[in-house]
Amino acid sequence: MNDCVFCGIAAGKIPSKKIFEDDEIFAFHDIDPKAPTHFLVIPKRHIENLMECGAEDEALLGKLLVKAQETAKDLGCGESGARFVINCKSGAGQTVGHLHIHVLGGRELKWPPG
Repeated sequence: MNDCVFCGIAAGKIPSKKIFEDDEIFAFHDIDPKAPTHFLVIPKRHIENLMECGAEDEALLGKLLVKAQETAKDLGCGESGARFVINCKSGAGQTVGHLHIHVLGGRELKWPPG
């Protein structure tokens, strides 16, 4: 999708602080972190949100989650833990129309989030 900021980041057209990249996924630090560790994991293929996924996306979704937890561990959250968040559509707080997992850690996170 031409006007999607995350597609632009994954394609290298928009600068980011990249953590990981392969043929299917891209991970980068959040531009406005809400915790000492705050990064995003996205599919390179444009998927608007989780509600748009089907059975054909099962392997990709699993890969996104595994890479998110591996990266959280690599960035020091293995012992203390991390929060994995997928906001879906604007009513749930999704501000960029491209599926993404927020991973937050490095401090105590309260519930419910405020």
